[in-house]
Amino acid sequence: MEFKTIALHGRNADPRVAEPMQVLVEHLQRAGIDVITDATGDDDLAARQVTEQTVAKQSDMIIAVGGDGTMLHAARIALQHDVPLLGVNRGRLGFLADITPDEMLQSVDQVLAGDYYLENRLLLLAERHRDGAVDGTAFALNDVVLQRRETGRMVDFETRIGGRLVNAHSGDGLIIATPTGSTAYALSCGGPIIEPALDALVLVPICPHTLSDRPIVVPASVQVEVKVLRRIDTKAEVTVDGHTIGDLLPEDRLIVRDAGHRVRLIHPPGYDYYEILRSKLHWGRDSRQRNPAPYETD
Repeated sequence: MEFKTIALHGRNADPRVAEPMQVLVEHLQRAGIDVITDATGDDDLAARQVTEQTVAKQSDMIIAVGGDGTMLHAARIALQHDVPLLGVNRGRLGFLADITPDEMLQSVDQVLAGDYYLENRLLLLAERHRDGAVDGTAFALNDVVLQRRETGRMVDFETRIGGRLVNAHSGDGLIIATPTGSTAYALSCGGPIIEPALDALVLVPICPHTLSDRPIVVPASVQVEVKVLRRIDTKAEVTVDGHTIGDLLPEDRLIVRDAGHRVRLIHPPGYDYYEILRSKLHWGRDSRQRNPAPYETD
């Protein structure tokens, strides 16, 4: 794959992002690459500015600089024309944006030379059905979340998988996550980590009323349906990768299924998913060394 035009995506107003983006622009232009960006409003970034709607059409690769939120946004842009995505981490955890600023130029040069690993990640399609018609859709690389809204009361809902009733739940909501999203919100709610190569979904209850309501992993080929049950003061909404697509009424249905597309992620050589898990989740480290007991003295 040849990369003649590369798009840079990131919050250029953030100094932590602006500096590596400028370094990238200069480095790529010296290599003869046409560099474009949708980071409008910053004349200091010496790249050709285009609109967000045309970025994917004009580029051979998108480099996202920021955290995993930036990567999720860039993934929605890349999806429009199946453009591969490379991530430089300037956020906190960085499960998706896995290149550090120190490795950035070396990693980019390796990718330009054709030395990289291309990975396809599962994408979900979420649909809200209302009055017999689809009324709101969105793609999810991480997760689709049903959650209670503007109330201290629990939300009651039922789930069906492949048309079969699974359970009637009470709690704060439900997360339907991809393997990519299994290390995000779903993980904090007690869900398992799913290896990205698996075509699977995980359904994770949020603060369930009963301890027996546990996460369940299902094939990505099945359709998941969620319906809110009637209850006084029930208010629920649906968010997809952190962006709301609206409320969910008892008359509505939330349908989540494999989108039939994949997000293509580029990794530099030596990419190791398990090394990322060890690094980000501090596996194999003695927590006592990081957080000494308060009674210890010099």
